[in-house]
Amino acid sequence: MNLRSPSPAASQLPLTAEAPRPDKPEEACGVFGIYAPEEDVATLSYFGLFALQHRGQESAGIASFDQGKLHVYKHMGLVSQVFDDSILSQLPGQYAVGHTRYSTTGSSHLANAQPAIAPTHLGQIALAHNGNVVNAAELKAELNASGHNFLSTADTELIACAMAEAVDEGHGWINGAISAFKRCEGAFSLVIGTPAGIIGARDPHGIRPLVLGVIGDLPDQPDGPANYVLSSETCGLDIIGAHYIRDIQPGELVWITDSGLTSIQWDNQAERKLCVFEMIYFSRPDSVVNEETLYSYRLRLGKELAQEAPADVDLIMAVPDSGVPAAIGFSQASHIPYAEGLIKNRYVGRTFIQPTQSMREVGIRMKLNPLKDVLEGKRVLIVDDSIVRGTTSYKIVKALREAGATEVHMRISSPPVTHPCFFGIDTDDQDQLIAANMSVAEISKKIGVDSLAYLSWEGMLKATEQDPNSFCSACFTGDYPLEIPDPYKRSKLKFEDPKPTAAPV
Repeated sequence: MNLRSPSPAASQLPLTAEAPRPDKPEEACGVFGIYAPEEDVATLSYFGLFALQHRGQESAGIASFDQGKLHVYKHMGLVSQVFDDSILSQLPGQYAVGHTRYSTTGSSHLANAQPAIAPTHLGQIALAHNGNVVNAAELKAELNASGHNFLSTADTELIACAMAEAVDEGHGWINGAISAFKRCEGAFSLVIGTPAGIIGARDPHGIRPLVLGVIGDLPDQPDGPANYVLSSETCGLDIIGAHYIRDIQPGELVWITDSGLTSIQWDNQAERKLCVFEMIYFSRPDSVVNEETLYSYRLRLGKELAQEAPADVDLIMAVPDSGVPAAIGFSQASHIPYAEGLIKNRYVGRTFIQPTQSMREVGIRMKLNPLKDVLEGKRVLIVDDSIVRGTTSYKIVKALREAGATEVHMRISSPPVTHPCFFGIDTDDQDQLIAANMSVAEISKKIGVDSLAYLSWEGMLKATEQDPNSFCSACFTGDYPLEIPDPYKRSKLKFEDPKPTAAPV
């Protein structure tokens, strides 16, 4: 687990400089699992991971099991860069697990690519993890004392080793997994391949998502034999023609074998606290939560925002792509026309060739370019899903003014991000979060807008149309659903209350 040293306060960062890292919370990871003995499980896993690519772009891996024998391939890069037909043909089997990674603990190196592999006396396991174990330091010390040596710096390997240890003590696959889960604190949605079948599980709060689907017909008997699929999001089911059955519940474990599916509630004190940022930004808009696509939820965010923070402008536009649904919702509620004012280069991805500082200073625009004939002479309101450091917002506002916009107003379809995440989303330390260090009025001046307003916390939760207590919104409130170990907490928090945000200006 990497503990970073404090860095300069957000209020001291020069907004004209290129940010040292993307000015958004970084996506978590994507996990995928499939049990389909008559199908090409490696290729289906590839497509499932391809659909989950937005959740992690650093590395990808697939582990298949052929009559219990493990085959695995993982490497740095995008899913389409890591795998080809030749590699997939070397991953035979009746079932497989896959992972696409963005690092939240452990550095970005091949040793940390997943699935994590661990040996047991019953055979090897392959574990794919989305989340973050907050007691990783303590767990690592315990496992070190038991004689474990680690190949990576990621917390995923700790879960795998804890499970392997329990299996070697005679607990079996299911009880061995449960024993490991009970040693972990934090967020974990897991897909685990074993020589006997696949395990899918979520932590007691269900902070990170995990869904269950089926290819082809549903089983004749409830939970009977079928071609089952596990995925971080329903978009991973859609791409391979699988049908969504249900979410894996917080504190639930499912065991999938040739006999069918067995469900075990391994934690009876479970209480759902799904990360609300999955709803706002991370999950794909076509993924389904609570029987509707997240596009519909994000439309409601925009409509709620229009009620809370109206503006007298000529057109509504979005920061593409994540701000588009909320901007359309704002337009529908305000009856102000929606227009595309920024064109996104969707082929940028993560490039190893970075522009020089001199290129940045002359305004190289790798990702977004304004449409001058749409913007010139217009009072513009631009909608985005969040502001983290403010560096990107500043550059976008500057570009809009240079394109001829006479006024630039900004509305954010979430509350101010004032606290870091400890549960699998890579947010900056608190001293880098602009809303933790400045009021709304100060942020407005810093990024150069004529007005700025955020959606209220109450409005964000109201738009979910679900129980507001069933979400983790700690990045907005600092109210974490479980205790964070003090050393880890100190690595990201300032240990002082952030400045109160002012009313919209």
